[in-house]
Amino acid sequence: MIDAVIFDMDGLLIDSEPLWRIAETRAMNAIGVPMEEDDGFLTMGLRTDEVVEFWYARHPWAEPSKREVEGAIVGNVIALIEERGTALPGAVQAVRTVRDAGYRVGLASSSAMEIIEAVLTRIELRDGFDVLQSAEHEPYGKPHPAVYIECARQLGVVPDRCLALEDSPAGVLAAKAAKMRCIAIPPPELQDDHRYCIADLQLESIEQFSIDTVRTLAGV
Repeated sequence: MIDAVIFDMDGLLIDSEPLWRIAETRAMNAIGVPMEEDDGFLTMGLRTDEVVEFWYARHPWAEPSKREVEGAIVGNVIALIEERGTALPGAVQAVRTVRDAGYRVGLASSSAMEIIEAVLTRIELRDGFDVLQSAEHEPYGKPHPAVYIECARQLGVVPDRCLALEDSPAGVLAAKAAKMRCIAIPPPELQDDHRYCIADLQLESIEQFSIDTVRTLAGV
């Protein structure tokens, strides 16, 4: 059975992955790191501090501090979301449909809580969730399963009775490591990426998601 559905956020509910790549590139280029926007796919789904560590390991810098660079990325992302963030087609309907069907609904994101709040305000979906869980509160971000395990705990549902929806390889791995069923909805650039093979189902768009999808995965 499935008692709860947990949604990722960036790239699943809102078309923010391009905004993340812009924000990360701006921040890294400002300190001399030769990052290009497409390089953002290398760290897709990771926490901001882990993105900074990724680039520091390859192109270490003296100043500013890693925390300051992280803050610059977060600030850029929030500004871009408030300026041009848009819900992905079918995303808001998917959340509301699951909630109306009586399932517990959670959000488990690698983003900081201030970004989560900015996104849900922008797409008018703040009331769509029973639990909001940020990986910033966990020892490790995705692909570690901690954020999903804690989200399930707060929902009052055991992980193996949860269904996760994810767009990134790191997120899919996190959900499966938490022993959840998982639907992968990769971006067009990663539709053929073999890392999604561990998902229970792969869709081309969240518009294809329905309550019948949940019931099929639950074996109902």
